[in-house]
Amino acid sequence: MPRMTAARAAVEILKREGVSNAFGVPGAAINPFYAALKASGGVHHTLARHVEGASHMAEGYTRAKAGNIGVCIGTSGPAGTDMITGLYSAIADSIPILCITGQAPTAVLHKEDFQAVDISSIAKPVTKAATTVLEAAQVPGVFQQAFHLMRTGRPGPVLIDLPIDVQLTEIEFDPELYEPIPVHKPAASRKQIERAIQMLNASERPVLVAGGGIINADASELLVEFAELTGVPVIPTLMGWGILPDDHELNAGMVGLQTSHRYGNANFLESDFVLGIGNRWANRHTGKLDVYTQGRAFVHVDIEPTQIGKIFAPDLGIASDAKAALELFVEVARELKAAGELKDRSAWAASTQERKATLQRKTHFDNVPLKPQRVYEEMNRAFGPETRYVTTIGLSQIAGAQMLHVYKPRHWINCGQAGPLGWTIPAALGVATADPEGTVVALSGDYDFQFMLEELAVGAQHRIPYVHVLVNNSYLGLIRQAQRNFDIDFQVNLEFENLNSPELGVYGVDHVKVVEGLGCKAIRVTEPDQLLPAFEEAKKLAVEFRVPVVVEAILERVTNIAMSGTDIASVNEFEDLATDPSHAPTAIRPLAAS
Repeated sequence: MPRMTAARAAVEILKREGVSNAFGVPGAAINPFYAALKASGGVHHTLARHVEGASHMAEGYTRAKAGNIGVCIGTSGPAGTDMITGLYSAIADSIPILCITGQAPTAVLHKEDFQAVDISSIAKPVTKAATTVLEAAQVPGVFQQAFHLMRTGRPGPVLIDLPIDVQLTEIEFDPELYEPIPVHKPAASRKQIERAIQMLNASERPVLVAGGGIINADASELLVEFAELTGVPVIPTLMGWGILPDDHELNAGMVGLQTSHRYGNANFLESDFVLGIGNRWANRHTGKLDVYTQGRAFVHVDIEPTQIGKIFAPDLGIASDAKAALELFVEVARELKAAGELKDRSAWAASTQERKATLQRKTHFDNVPLKPQRVYEEMNRAFGPETRYVTTIGLSQIAGAQMLHVYKPRHWINCGQAGPLGWTIPAALGVATADPEGTVVALSGDYDFQFMLEELAVGAQHRIPYVHVLVNNSYLGLIRQAQRNFDIDFQVNLEFENLNSPELGVYGVDHVKVVEGLGCKAIRVTEPDQLLPAFEEAKKLAVEFRVPVVVEAILERVTNIAMSGTDIASVNEFEDLATDPSHAPTAIRPLAAS
């Protein structure tokens, strides 16, 4: 048998499991692994500026393309703890990433050695598995099991911690004999699917709730086919946005307290049956459960058996991978349609589109400083159906989800449950690495943007182009809006007069100077008519210079974005609604008289 270091064996396994890119920060305790990475070749490495940034790059890379698994690498101690946020984000949204950390020698793990920390214990709650490998001969098996776990059942992250002496120890390992462990995913039975369709067929106003599990299973086309066969309108969740195009005749809009459409909530409230596939009934989607569930029967299909009944008890629960379930849903629906046994849903579907054409929010404002709604209107004009949007949390994300348009799966890449500030820049770099010729557009408020601003230098160094739309009101906008319930406006104000950039007034940080200092391009916009030309210029600059290009829009300080604190039937709109087609010129459907 060939002999090689355990570190070299680990790298060889990465390649045979399909890994071609990794993101990380080298250091003393992980240097043997980096030496093996260089000697082996075949894995492109992107040097991050912060180890948390590397973990979010890995997430973005995974989310961008079916089959991808992002890998993040760091040295011992604080590198591992820095990556915990990325692991939490990944497990919360069912995203497989592999985190590899260096560790102090095994002989001194109990002696408070420099940067030695029990990272596997720290990481266990936010991973599918976290292991410190103490025997070099176990390294191949631990890596093999890691990939098996990441892909089996509900996807998620794994951490492998490698003491430096374990990495350096030679073992017998033949890469040519290595085989990945076959993946296991639960699959629905024909009987279960027949019962679900029987329940659907008995209803009058059914909807399909399409979750991120459908995207994870690469089953979006099957969902669209099933919807078209049955004529049932589809409500994508925030994580499932893009499963079918926004302009599809069966897209009924998104539902929720925040990232929802007026027509989406109205359509859902008219329904009497809900088939949820690959979704988890997240609280920002459902709101108060009595309002969400009243008068409706529910079928829930999810890959994780313990997810069924976790939020509320469905009338029928089916533990299944979304693709396996949808293959059967399509098969049974075809048979029933051929036999003429499916109900005609055309009137119900048409009514959802009528609401889509009447219940709209106003986006066209000529205010200076800018209103954020105008920014998203012009983004719809500038960025077409091929655009991959990347964002995390805040009023920018909420307003973007209400007003932007998405047409394809994996084209709305959003950190859904964890929502860590700073996620957007590194995640966008990971997405752009996975799709180097695509149009990647990130969206941030000023606070999210400032959290991991240094990662823009990674885009400059490694020539990773994308466009970053920065909406700047110098406020923690979402928290300020939430503080209205407490009658305070406290510690959410980012304003100050920048001595070096007095032209900014109270907007504080000169993002253009900082971005340019990091080797990227930046454009500042203060007038609404400047937005579209700025976006067009940014696209050209990204192509020409192959670096991130930031378009900063200076917003009015305070805007309250539509949302509810309780239930989907009582969303506070705050702003004027669209009453004329000119109020929402980039709406999916031209505004019709209500």
